[in-house]
Amino acid sequence: MQYDVIVIGSGPGGYVAAIRCAQLGLKTAMVEKYSTFGGTCLNVGCIPSKALLDSSEHFHNATHTFAEHGIDVKDVKVNLKQMINRKNEVVAQTTGGITFLMKKNKVDTFEGLGSFKDKNTVKIALAKGGEQEITAKNIIIATGSKPTELPFLKTDGKRIITSTEALNLSEVPKHLILIGGGVIGLELGSVYARLGAQVTVVEFMDAIIPTMDKALGKELQKVLAKQGMKFLLSHKVTGASVKGKTVTVTADSPKGEKVVLEGDYCLVAVGRTAYTEGLGLENIGIKLEERGKKIAVNEHLETAVKGIYAIGDVVKGAMLAHKAEEEGTFVAETIAGQKPHINYNLIPGVVYTWPEVASVGFTEEQLKEKGTKYKSGSFPFKASGRARASMDTDGFVKVLADSSTDEILGVHMIGPRAADMIAEAVVAMEFRASAEDIGRISHAHPTFTEAIKEAALAATENRAIHI
Repeated sequence: MQYDVIVIGSGPGGYVAAIRCAQLGLKTAMVEKYSTFGGTCLNVGCIPSKALLDSSEHFHNATHTFAEHGIDVKDVKVNLKQMINRKNEVVAQTTGGITFLMKKNKVDTFEGLGSFKDKNTVKIALAKGGEQEITAKNIIIATGSKPTELPFLKTDGKRIITSTEALNLSEVPKHLILIGGGVIGLELGSVYARLGAQVTVVEFMDAIIPTMDKALGKELQKVLAKQGMKFLLSHKVTGASVKGKTVTVTADSPKGEKVVLEGDYCLVAVGRTAYTEGLGLENIGIKLEERGKKIAVNEHLETAVKGIYAIGDVVKGAMLAHKAEEEGTFVAETIAGQKPHINYNLIPGVVYTWPEVASVGFTEEQLKEKGTKYKSGSFPFKASGRARASMDTDGFVKVLADSSTDEILGVHMIGPRAADMIAEAVVAMEFRASAEDIGRISHAHPTFTEAIKEAALAATENRAIHI
Protein backbone atom coordinates (compact mmCIF):
# COMPACT_ATOMS: atom_id res chain seq x y z
CA MET A 1 0.00 0.00 0.00
CA GLN A 2 1.43 3.36 -1.06
CA TYR A 3 1.16 6.52 1.07
CA ASP A 4 2.53 10.03 1.01
CA VAL A 5 3.42 9.80 4.71
CA ILE A 6 3.73 6.99 7.25
CA VAL A 7 3.87 7.92 10.94
CA ILE A 8 5.32 5.34 13.35
CA GLY A 9 3.88 5.98 16.81
CA SER A 10 0.57 7.47 17.92
CA GLY A 11 1.61 9.67 20.86
CA PRO A 12 1.03 13.44 20.89
CA GLY A 13 3.72 13.96 18.27
CA GLY A 14 2.64 11.09 16.04
CA TYR A 15 -1.11 11.57 15.99
CA VAL A 16 -0.81 15.35 15.57
CA ALA A 17 1.62 14.82 12.67
CA ALA A 18 -0.81 12.36 11.07
CA ILE A 19 -3.78 14.73 11.42
CA ARG A 20 -1.85 17.72 10.07
CA CYS A 21 -0.56 15.67 7.12
CA ALA A 22 -4.13 14.62 6.32
CA GLN A 23 -5.36 18.20 6.62
CA LEU A 24 -2.73 19.19 4.05
CA GLY A 25 -4.05 16.62 1.58
CA LEU A 26 -1.38 13.98 2.09
CA LYS A 27 -2.42 10.32 2.08
CA THR A 28 -1.38 9.24 5.55
CA ALA A 29 -0.98 6.05 7.55
CA MET A 30 -0.19 5.65 11.25
CA VAL A 31 1.36 2.55 12.82
CA GLU A 32 0.95 1.84 16.56
CA LYS A 33 2.14 -1.28 18.36
CA TYR A 34 -0.35 -0.97 21.24
CA SER A 35 -4.10 -1.50 21.08
CA THR A 36 -4.89 2.11 22.01
CA PHE A 37 -3.63 5.38 20.53
CA GLY A 38 -2.06 8.26 22.43
CA GLY A 39 1.31 6.84 23.43
CA THR A 40 2.78 7.33 26.89
CA CYS A 41 1.09 10.69 27.43
CA LEU A 42 -2.51 9.57 27.07
CA ASN A 43 -2.14 6.02 28.38
CA VAL A 44 0.44 6.03 31.18
CA GLY A 45 1.66 9.63 31.46
CA CYS A 46 0.19 13.11 31.30
CA ILE A 47 -3.51 12.28 31.27
CA PRO A 48 -3.77 9.51 33.92
CA SER A 49 -1.38 11.31 36.26
CA LYS A 50 -3.44 14.51 36.06
CA ALA A 51 -6.59 12.52 36.79
CA LEU A 52 -5.02 11.13 39.98
CA LEU A 53 -3.56 14.52 40.88
CA ASP A 54 -7.01 16.09 40.73
CA SER A 55 -8.64 13.27 42.71
CA SER A 56 -5.98 13.40 45.41
CA GLU A 57 -6.25 17.19 45.57
CA HIS A 58 -9.99 16.90 46.24
CA PHE A 59 -9.25 14.51 49.10
CA HIS A 60 -6.54 16.77 50.48
CA ASN A 61 -8.89 19.75 50.48
CA ALA A 62 -11.67 17.73 52.12
CA THR A 63 -9.34 16.80 54.97
CA HIS A 64 -7.35 20.03 55.28
CA THR A 65 -9.25 23.11 54.04
CA PHE A 66 -12.97 22.35 53.92
CA ALA A 67 -13.48 23.15 57.60
CA GLU A 68 -11.93 26.58 57.22
CA HIS A 69 -14.23 27.21 54.27
CA GLY A 70 -17.16 26.37 56.53
CA ILE A 71 -17.79 22.94 55.06
CA ASP A 72 -18.08 20.22 57.71
CA VAL A 73 -17.50 16.66 56.55
CA LYS A 74 -17.07 13.50 58.58
CA ASP A 75 -15.36 10.17 58.05
CA VAL A 76 -13.68 11.15 54.79
CA LYS A 77 -11.68 8.22 53.44
CA VAL A 78 -9.80 7.24 50.33
CA ASN A 79 -11.42 4.84 47.88
CA LEU A 80 -8.28 4.18 45.82
CA LYS A 81 -10.01 1.60 43.64
CA GLN A 82 -12.59 4.17 42.53
CA MET A 83 -9.84 6.76 41.94
CA ILE A 84 -8.05 4.30 39.68
CA ASN A 85 -11.32 3.41 37.92
CA ARG A 86 -12.08 7.07 37.24
CA LYS A 87 -8.56 7.56 35.95
CA ASN A 88 -9.01 4.61 33.61
CA GLU A 89 -12.30 6.04 32.32
CA VAL A 90 -10.61 9.38 31.57
CA VAL A 91 -7.85 7.54 29.69
CA ALA A 92 -10.38 5.46 27.72
CA GLN A 93 -12.36 8.56 26.72
CA THR A 94 -9.22 10.40 25.66
CA THR A 95 -7.64 7.58 23.66
CA GLY A 96 -11.03 6.86 22.10
CA GLY A 97 -11.08 10.46 20.98
CA ILE A 98 -7.88 9.88 19.00
CA THR A 99 -9.47 6.89 17.27
CA PHE A 100 -12.36 9.16 16.26
CA LEU A 101 -9.96 11.83 14.96
CA MET A 102 -8.11 9.28 12.82
CA LYS A 103 -11.36 8.22 11.16
CA LYS A 104 -12.54 11.81 10.79
CA ASN A 105 -9.31 12.79 9.02
CA LYS A 106 -9.21 9.57 6.93
CA VAL A 107 -5.88 8.41 8.35
CA ASP A 108 -5.34 4.67 7.84
CA THR A 109 -4.21 2.97 11.05
CA PHE A 110 -2.31 -0.26 11.62
CA GLU A 111 -1.90 -2.06 14.94
CA GLY A 112 1.48 -3.74 15.17
CA LEU A 113 5.21 -3.17 15.53
CA GLY A 114 6.54 -1.12 12.62
CA SER A 115 10.14 -1.38 11.46
CA PHE A 116 12.13 -0.22 8.45
CA LYS A 117 12.70 -2.71 5.64
CA ASP A 118 14.22 0.11 3.61
CA LYS A 119 13.95 3.90 3.57
CA ASN A 120 10.53 3.81 1.89
CA THR A 121 9.09 0.59 3.30
CA VAL A 122 7.70 -0.12 6.76
CA LYS A 123 7.18 -3.74 7.71
CA ILE A 124 4.42 -4.22 10.28
CA ALA A 125 4.34 -7.25 12.58
CA LEU A 126 0.57 -7.14 12.98
CA ALA A 127 -0.89 -7.61 16.46
CA LYS A 128 -3.48 -10.00 15.03
CA GLY A 129 -0.74 -12.07 13.44
CA GLY A 130 1.15 -12.01 10.18
CA GLU A 131 3.00 -9.17 8.49
CA GLN A 132 2.12 -6.34 6.16
CA GLU A 133 4.28 -3.90 4.23
CA ILE A 134 3.38 -0.32 3.39
CA THR A 135 5.45 2.26 1.54
CA ALA A 136 5.76 6.04 1.47
CA LYS A 137 8.03 8.77 0.22
CA ASN A 138 8.13 10.28 3.71
CA ILE A 139 8.22 8.51 7.08
CA ILE A 140 8.00 10.15 10.51
CA ILE A 141 9.48 8.39 13.56
CA ALA A 142 7.45 9.31 16.66
CA THR A 143 8.02 6.35 18.96
CA GLY A 144 8.40 8.29 22.20
CA SER A 145 10.23 7.16 25.33
CA LYS A 146 10.16 4.77 28.27
CA PRO A 147 11.18 5.15 31.94
CA THR A 148 14.94 5.13 32.46
CA GLU A 149 16.26 2.26 34.55
CA LEU A 150 19.34 2.52 36.75
CA PRO A 151 21.78 -0.26 35.78
CA PHE A 152 22.36 -1.16 39.43
CA LEU A 153 18.70 -0.95 40.47
CA LYS A 154 16.28 -3.03 38.46
CA THR A 155 12.55 -2.47 38.81
CA ASP A 156 10.28 -5.46 39.44
CA GLY A 157 6.92 -3.82 38.74
CA LYS A 158 5.66 -4.75 42.21
CA ARG A 159 7.67 -3.07 44.97
CA ILE A 160 10.38 -1.30 42.96
CA ILE A 161 8.27 0.43 40.35
CA THR A 162 8.25 2.96 37.53
CA SER A 163 5.68 5.69 36.88
CA THR A 164 3.61 3.19 34.88
CA GLU A 165 2.99 0.91 37.87
CA ALA A 166 2.57 3.91 40.20
CA LEU A 167 -0.61 4.79 38.30
CA ASN A 168 -2.24 1.50 39.25
CA LEU A 169 -1.36 0.70 42.87
CA SER A 170 -3.94 -1.28 44.81
CA GLU A 171 -3.11 0.46 48.09
CA VAL A 172 -1.78 3.76 49.38
CA PRO A 173 1.86 3.18 50.35
CA LYS A 174 2.82 3.58 53.98
CA HIS A 175 6.25 4.87 53.00
CA LEU A 176 7.01 5.63 49.35
CA ILE A 177 10.71 6.09 48.64
CA LEU A 178 11.01 8.27 45.56
CA ILE A 179 14.27 8.18 43.62
CA GLY A 180 14.46 11.36 41.57
CA GLY A 181 13.27 14.89 42.30
CA GLY A 182 12.14 15.73 38.79
CA VAL A 183 8.69 16.43 37.36
CA ILE A 184 7.35 12.87 37.06
CA GLY A 185 8.46 11.76 40.50
CA LEU A 186 7.23 14.85 42.32
CA GLU A 187 3.82 14.70 40.65
CA LEU A 188 3.23 11.05 41.54
CA GLY A 189 4.85 11.50 44.94
CA SER A 190 2.46 14.34 45.72
CA VAL A 191 -0.51 12.15 44.72
CA TYR A 192 0.30 9.59 47.39
CA ALA A 193 1.49 12.15 49.94
CA ARG A 194 -1.97 13.77 49.77
CA LEU A 195 -3.58 10.37 50.24
CA GLY A 196 -1.63 9.77 53.44
CA ALA A 197 1.65 8.17 52.43
CA GLN A 198 4.98 9.23 53.88
CA VAL A 199 7.08 10.21 50.88
CA THR A 200 10.87 10.54 50.97
CA VAL A 201 12.57 12.03 47.91
CA VAL A 202 16.16 11.01 47.22
CA GLU A 203 17.76 13.32 44.63
CA PHE A 204 21.32 13.22 43.25
CA MET A 205 21.39 16.97 42.49
CA ASP A 206 21.37 19.68 45.14
CA ALA A 207 17.84 20.83 44.23
CA ILE A 208 14.54 19.42 43.02
CA ILE A 209 13.32 20.23 39.47
CA PRO A 210 16.99 21.12 38.77
CA THR A 211 16.46 22.14 35.13
CA MET A 212 14.06 24.95 36.08
CA ASP A 213 14.82 28.31 37.70
CA LYS A 214 16.45 27.65 41.09
CA ALA A 215 13.95 29.86 42.91
CA LEU A 216 11.12 27.59 41.77
CA GLY A 217 12.75 24.45 43.13
CA LYS A 218 13.50 26.12 46.43
CA GLU A 219 9.91 27.30 46.85
CA LEU A 220 8.39 24.00 45.72
CA GLN A 221 10.51 22.06 48.20
CA LYS A 222 9.35 24.35 50.99
CA VAL A 223 5.69 23.88 50.05
CA LEU A 224 5.91 20.11 49.62
CA ALA A 225 7.74 19.83 52.94
CA LYS A 226 4.77 21.57 54.56
CA GLN A 227 2.61 18.86 52.99
CA GLY A 228 4.75 16.21 54.72
CA MET A 229 7.24 15.18 52.06
CA LYS A 230 10.88 14.69 53.09
CA PHE A 231 13.92 15.43 50.95
CA LEU A 232 17.42 14.00 50.81
CA LEU A 233 19.29 16.17 48.30
CA SER A 234 22.80 15.55 46.97
CA HIS A 235 22.35 11.89 47.82
CA LYS A 236 23.59 9.16 45.48
CA VAL A 237 21.45 6.02 45.47
CA THR A 238 23.63 2.91 45.49
CA GLY A 239 21.08 0.10 45.49
CA ALA A 240 17.75 -1.35 46.55
CA SER A 241 16.50 -4.73 47.65
CA VAL A 242 13.12 -6.30 48.40
CA LYS A 243 12.26 -8.69 51.19
CA GLY A 244 8.59 -9.52 51.50
CA LYS A 245 6.73 -6.21 51.51
CA THR A 246 9.76 -4.14 52.52
CA VAL A 247 12.02 -2.24 50.15
CA THR A 248 15.43 -1.19 51.45
CA VAL A 249 17.18 1.62 49.60
CA THR A 250 20.79 2.57 50.24
CA ALA A 251 22.40 5.89 49.38
CA ASP A 252 25.52 7.93 50.05
CA SER A 253 25.09 11.32 51.73
CA PRO A 254 27.04 14.43 50.62
CA LYS A 255 29.54 13.61 53.38
CA GLY A 256 29.98 10.06 52.13
CA GLU A 257 27.96 8.51 54.92
CA LYS A 258 25.77 5.51 54.13
CA VAL A 259 22.03 6.15 54.43
CA VAL A 260 19.52 3.31 54.67
CA LEU A 261 15.79 3.83 53.99
CA GLU A 262 13.00 1.31 54.41
CA GLY A 263 9.58 1.57 52.79
CA ASP A 264 6.92 -0.57 51.22
CA TYR A 265 7.31 0.88 47.71
CA CYS A 266 10.18 2.49 45.80
CA LEU A 267 9.36 4.63 42.76
CA VAL A 268 12.27 5.07 40.35
CA ALA A 269 11.75 8.31 38.45
CA VAL A 270 15.13 9.36 37.11
CA GLY A 271 14.01 10.42 33.66
CA ARG A 272 13.01 8.79 30.39
CA THR A 273 14.94 7.16 27.55
CA ALA A 274 14.14 7.41 23.84
CA TYR A 275 12.38 4.28 22.55
CA THR A 276 13.99 3.14 19.31
CA GLU A 277 14.35 -0.63 19.83
CA GLY A 278 12.96 -2.78 17.05
CA LEU A 279 12.69 0.05 14.52
CA GLY A 280 15.35 -1.42 12.25
CA LEU A 281 17.22 1.87 12.02
CA GLU A 282 20.35 -0.05 11.05
CA ASN A 283 18.56 -1.17 7.88
CA ILE A 284 18.47 2.40 6.58
CA GLY A 285 21.77 3.67 7.99
CA ILE A 286 20.48 5.84 10.85
CA LYS A 287 22.85 6.07 13.81
CA LEU A 288 21.98 7.26 17.30
CA GLU A 289 23.61 10.15 19.19
CA GLU A 290 23.66 11.31 22.84
CA ARG A 291 25.09 8.13 24.35
CA GLY A 292 23.33 5.96 21.83
CA LYS A 293 19.80 7.07 22.67
CA LYS A 294 18.63 9.93 20.43
CA ILE A 295 18.12 10.15 16.66
CA ALA A 296 20.16 12.93 15.03
CA VAL A 297 18.15 15.37 12.93
CA ASN A 298 18.80 18.65 11.09
CA GLU A 299 16.95 21.95 11.42
CA HIS A 300 14.03 20.45 9.48
CA LEU A 301 13.88 17.45 11.87
CA GLU A 302 15.03 15.28 8.99
CA THR A 303 17.45 12.45 9.71
CA ALA A 304 20.58 11.66 7.70
CA VAL A 305 18.29 9.69 5.37
CA LYS A 306 16.29 11.95 3.07
CA GLY A 307 12.55 11.66 3.63
CA ILE A 308 12.90 10.12 7.11
CA TYR A 309 11.99 12.51 9.94
CA ALA A 310 11.99 12.11 13.72
CA ILE A 311 10.09 14.07 16.37
CA GLY A 312 9.33 14.18 20.08
CA ASP A 313 11.18 12.21 22.72
CA VAL A 314 13.42 10.38 20.22
CA VAL A 315 15.21 13.62 19.24
CA LYS A 316 17.09 16.20 21.29
CA GLY A 317 15.32 18.62 23.58
CA ALA A 318 12.83 18.48 26.41
CA MET A 319 10.65 15.38 26.60
CA LEU A 320 7.31 17.20 26.59
CA ALA A 321 4.05 16.25 24.92
CA HIS A 322 3.45 19.78 23.64
CA LYS A 323 6.98 19.97 22.22
CA ALA A 324 6.26 16.75 20.31
CA GLU A 325 2.95 18.20 19.05
CA GLU A 326 4.66 21.31 17.70
CA GLU A 327 7.28 19.15 16.00
CA GLY A 328 4.57 16.94 14.49
CA THR A 329 2.92 19.98 12.93
CA PHE A 330 6.32 21.35 11.88
CA VAL A 331 7.29 18.19 9.99
CA ALA A 332 3.88 17.79 8.34
CA GLU A 333 4.02 21.35 7.03
CA THR A 334 7.65 20.92 5.95
CA ILE A 335 6.73 17.82 3.92
CA ALA A 336 3.87 19.81 2.33
CA GLY A 337 6.35 22.46 1.17
CA GLN A 338 5.58 25.11 3.77
CA LYS A 339 8.16 26.90 5.95
CA PRO A 340 7.06 26.49 9.58
CA HIS A 341 8.99 27.63 12.62
CA ILE A 342 9.44 26.55 16.26
CA ASN A 343 11.02 28.74 18.93
CA TYR A 344 12.31 26.08 21.32
CA ASN A 345 13.13 28.68 23.96
CA LEU A 346 9.42 29.46 24.25
CA ILE A 347 8.13 25.95 24.92
CA PRO A 348 6.86 26.12 28.51
CA GLY A 349 7.65 23.57 31.20
CA VAL A 350 5.09 22.65 33.86
CA VAL A 351 4.99 20.66 37.10
CA TYR A 352 1.42 19.70 38.07
CA THR A 353 1.87 19.58 41.82
CA TRP A 354 -0.22 21.97 43.90
CA PRO A 355 0.75 24.71 43.77
CA GLU A 356 1.65 24.23 40.13
CA VAL A 357 5.00 25.27 38.70
CA ALA A 358 5.46 26.75 35.24
CA SER A 359 8.33 28.33 33.38
CA VAL A 360 9.19 29.72 29.95
CA GLY A 361 12.26 31.38 28.49
CA PHE A 362 15.63 31.80 30.16
CA THR A 363 16.20 31.07 33.84
CA GLU A 364 18.08 33.52 36.00
CA GLU A 365 21.01 31.09 36.13
CA GLN A 366 21.16 30.89 32.33
CA LEU A 367 21.16 34.68 31.97
CA LYS A 368 24.02 34.96 34.45
CA GLU A 369 25.97 32.28 32.61
CA LYS A 370 25.42 34.07 29.27
CA GLY A 371 26.46 37.38 30.78
CA THR A 372 23.16 38.98 29.81
CA LYS A 373 22.29 42.09 31.78
CA TYR A 374 18.78 41.70 33.12
CA LYS A 375 16.35 42.99 35.71
CA SER A 376 13.99 40.93 37.82
CA GLY A 377 10.57 41.57 39.31
CA SER A 378 8.60 39.25 41.61
CA PHE A 379 5.16 39.23 43.14
CA PRO A 380 4.04 36.82 45.90
CA PHE A 381 0.62 35.20 45.80
CA LYS A 382 0.14 36.03 49.47
CA ALA A 383 -0.37 39.61 48.24
CA SER A 384 -3.07 38.52 45.76
CA GLY A 385 -6.68 39.06 46.78
CA ARG A 386 -7.82 36.20 44.53
CA ALA A 387 -5.28 33.84 46.06
CA ARG A 388 -6.33 34.78 49.59
CA ALA A 389 -9.96 34.15 48.67
CA SER A 390 -9.14 30.60 47.55
CA MET A 391 -6.51 29.93 50.25
CA ASP A 392 -3.79 29.45 47.63
CA THR A 393 -1.20 31.91 48.88
CA ASP A 394 1.99 29.88 48.40
CA GLY A 395 4.34 30.85 45.60
CA PHE A 396 5.17 33.80 43.37
CA VAL A 397 5.59 35.04 39.81
CA LYS A 398 9.01 36.20 38.62
CA VAL A 399 9.57 38.20 35.43
CA LEU A 400 13.06 38.60 33.94
CA ALA A 401 13.59 41.37 31.40
CA ASP A 402 16.50 42.78 29.43
CA SER A 403 18.10 45.68 31.31
CA SER A 404 18.33 47.94 28.28
CA THR A 405 15.38 46.99 26.05
CA ASP A 406 12.92 45.75 28.72
CA GLU A 407 12.11 42.74 26.50
CA ILE A 408 10.84 39.82 28.59
CA LEU A 409 13.48 37.07 28.68
CA GLY A 410 11.88 34.62 31.08
CA VAL A 411 8.81 34.13 33.27
CA HIS A 412 8.80 31.68 36.17
CA MET A 413 5.91 31.00 38.49
CA ILE A 414 4.79 28.71 41.25
CA GLY A 415 1.24 29.11 42.40
CA PRO A 416 -2.43 28.33 41.70
CA ARG A 417 -3.20 27.57 38.04
CA ALA A 418 0.35 28.39 36.96
CA ALA A 419 0.05 25.73 34.23
CA ASP A 420 -2.68 27.79 32.57
CA MET A 421 -1.28 31.22 33.38
CA ILE A 422 2.07 30.58 31.72
CA ALA A 423 0.34 30.85 28.33
CA GLU A 424 0.07 34.63 28.81
CA ALA A 425 3.83 34.81 29.15
CA VAL A 426 4.37 32.60 26.08
CA VAL A 427 2.12 34.82 23.94
CA ALA A 428 3.83 37.96 25.17
CA MET A 429 7.30 36.58 24.51
CA GLU A 430 6.36 35.26 21.05
CA PHE A 431 5.55 38.88 20.18
CA ARG A 432 8.70 40.09 21.98
CA ALA A 433 6.74 42.14 24.48
CA SER A 434 8.41 44.24 27.13
CA ALA A 435 7.75 43.98 30.85
CA GLU A 436 6.06 47.38 30.63
CA ASP A 437 3.72 46.03 27.92
CA ILE A 438 2.44 43.40 30.37
CA GLY A 439 2.28 45.95 33.16
CA ARG A 440 0.08 48.24 31.07
CA ILE A 441 -2.38 45.53 29.97
CA SER A 442 -5.60 45.50 32.00
CA HIS A 443 -6.06 42.26 33.92
CA ALA A 444 -9.46 41.39 35.37
CA HIS A 445 -9.75 41.80 39.14
CA PRO A 446 -9.61 39.66 41.13
CA THR A 447 -7.67 37.03 39.20
CA PHE A 448 -4.52 35.00 39.70
CA THR A 449 -3.10 36.54 36.50
CA GLU A 450 -2.84 39.92 38.20
CA ALA A 451 0.30 38.47 39.78
CA ILE A 452 1.91 38.41 36.31
CA LYS A 453 1.05 42.07 35.79
CA GLU A 454 2.43 42.99 39.23
CA ALA A 455 5.66 41.03 38.65
CA ALA A 456 6.08 42.78 35.30
CA LEU A 457 5.54 46.15 37.00
CA ALA A 458 8.08 45.16 39.63
CA ALA A 459 10.61 44.55 36.84
CA THR A 460 9.74 47.95 35.37
CA GLU A 461 11.43 50.44 37.70
CA ASN A 462 10.00 48.66 40.74
CA ARG A 463 6.47 49.87 39.98
CA ALA A 464 4.42 47.04 41.54
CA ILE A 465 1.29 48.45 43.18
CA HIS A 466 0.23 45.85 45.74
CA ILE A 467 3.53 45.15 47.51
